[in-house]
Amino acid sequence: MPFSNSHNLLKMKYSAAEEYPDLSQHNNYMAKNMTDQEQQQLIDDHFLFDKPVSPLLLASGMARDWPDARGIWHNDDKSFLVWVNEEDHIRVISMEKGGNMKDVFNRFCTGLAKIENVFKNKNHAFMWNEHLGYVLTCPSNLGTGLRAGVHIKLPNLSKNDKFGDILKRLRLQKRGTGGVDTAAVGGVFDVSNADRLGFSEVELVQMVVDGLKLLIEMEKRLEKGQSIDDLIPAPK
Repeated sequence: MPFSNSHNLLKMKYSAAEEYPDLSQHNNYMAKNMTDQEQQQLIDDHFLFDKPVSPLLLASGMARDWPDARGIWHNDDKSFLVWVNEEDHIRVISMEKGGNMKDVFNRFCTGLAKIENVFKNKNHAFMWNEHLGYVLTCPSNLGTGLRAGVHIKLPNLSKNDKFGDILKRLRLQKRGTGGVDTAAVGGVFDVSNADRLGFSEVELVQMVVDGLKLLIEMEKRLEKGQSIDDLIPAPK
């Protein structure tokens, strides 16, 4: 959740570069005011998050003091991003075009380890306990807090009556590429792991990799007018 008013009072004593010294020399949009062109480019790239509008989020105080203490940072390649105080205190994102999920996951792990090391050096840590795992704002993310998503075009399979059941059996979920509660356009879906709790990060990513491989095989079968019944897996 966002910082409280006490943070607002404190931050007035420092310049942005002083408050965020480790990020001031990088692509950090907390340490400077964005131009209209920069803002539009980040929106076009789906990097910039908007003020919460959900009544549930607003009622919880998630938009308090907006946009104070919110910001994003990304590397030059825009393949690694950090969102500050969007929904959670911090959200770490690794992404790239193509199908090399191994590189994406390695970058995520490396970057997250470095961020965590910075926290530890300042005597801070991510909120975690043995029963719930990592504690995030949304209860559905309790556990690993990891969502491994891939944009994939499935125009034939998505029209199949068994599509929803197949995803459920693979422990996967779908949504539009515009985010939560958005519809797919042109048969392109954001497919990701349905679980956050009960599996390790490596297991969840492997579920997505294995599941996508099967979905692609099914899509190719349907393109040729062939049956996919023998490919439908047993529930995991």
